[in-house]
Amino acid sequence: MYVLIAGGGMVGGGLVRRLLDNKHDVVLVEHQKDICDKLYTETGVVAINGSVTNIRALTEAGIRKADVVVAATGSDADNLACAILAKSFDVPSTIVRMRDPAYKNAYIIAGVSSIVRVTDLMVSQMMMDIENPEVRRITTIGGGKADIFIVNVPDGAKVAGKSVKDIVDSRHFPHECTFIAVYDQQTEEFSIPRGKQIINEGNELFLISAAENIKKAVDFLTAKKRS
Repeated sequence: MYVLIAGGGMVGGGLVRRLLDNKHDVVLVEHQKDICDKLYTETGVVAINGSVTNIRALTEAGIRKADVVVAATGSDADNLACAILAKSFDVPSTIVRMRDPAYKNAYIIAGVSSIVRVTDLMVSQMMMDIENPEVRRITTIGGGKADIFIVNVPDGAKVAGKSVKDIVDSRHFPHECTFIAVYDQQTEEFSIPRGKQIINEGNELFLISAAENIKKAVDFLTAKKRS
């Protein structure tokens, strides 16, 4: 996949590293030459020193063949302009970093594919770590609206021995939370859970849920039987 990253700061620079690690074709556009030089030295990324709102810089970066443009500068005005230019080049997918929620409607009108507010993601992660330290979050989707996470079924859990259907049908389990997979540590096997599958102690449950429902789901799945 050919990915054009606009902005090489904390967010853009991090994306450059991850995308290159995953063997994508990546090009960076960044107006600060020292940042371009640093990322080129560290990662070997093709770094164009120029403005993310400049058509010539974007053209030099190969925007015409880009599969995705990520506007990740610290300026919403620049990210919006970059997104509009990306649309003018018929880039299939445009992702923007939003700092100020006042820009959200403008981004929507510009037709961006995804709006990510880094502050919301950080707050969501901190809340998860504070309230549910036993949960491992794999990723966040929908700009922080939902999480994919893992819960370990502890010894003595009430849900042990129950079917997936019994669990999701319980009035105490949030209906917006969905099972994705179950990992059995004893057999070392993954399975896509069906309604009749039995959940056992020690299973790792992979689920997707709106952020506000995670605590309720975890409390239910880790509650222990009364002795």
